[in-house]
Amino acid sequence: MNRATVIILFLLAGLASCKKDLLGSVEGYKAQAHKDDKIIADYLAANPSLVATKIDTSGVYYIIEQPGTGNDLFTNSTQVTVGYTGKLLSTQQIFTQTNNFHPTFVLSQVIKGWQLGLPFGKKGGIIRLLIPSRYAYGPSPQPLVGREFGLKGGLPANAVLDFEITLYDIIN
Repeated sequence: MNRATVIILFLLAGLASCKKDLLGSVEGYKAQAHKDDKIIADYLAANPSLVATKIDTSGVYYIIEQPGTGNDLFTNSTQVTVGYTGKLLSTQQIFTQTNNFHPTFVLSQVIKGWQLGLPFGKKGGIIRLLIPSRYAYGPSPQPLVGREFGLKGGLPANAVLDFEITLYDIIN
């Protein structure tokens, strides 16, 4: 009976610590979301000529820089052929760029910010997405991303991103 009591106590202690970690994560997530939203709001306030539209309550904003054509339907299996430049919103430091290469991606396999924002663009158009870290790479730093563009240490954790994306083709 004593072994069972000890085991139960260890299990309860373990569960108690998990609950505390889970609550801490939720609070940390909310705090980071608030920081990200403020970074984007401050950026838009400092650039009043930008006409940005917020996507629901996500915190992702889109700007149509050049309208495209057609009424494209986007699903998770939609393939998009794009050209893009990705920057850190706070510094406008480029961390990725396609130049003359135009990769094709399945929409369900790109970051959530793209999944939310690209459906507002059309073939041949250019859309700009301002993406809070929770819809990009979150708290995970990407040490290899951006180094070729001089971003020392790579893409930092909780980076708020600014993508300008040309939609060359949309295939359903």
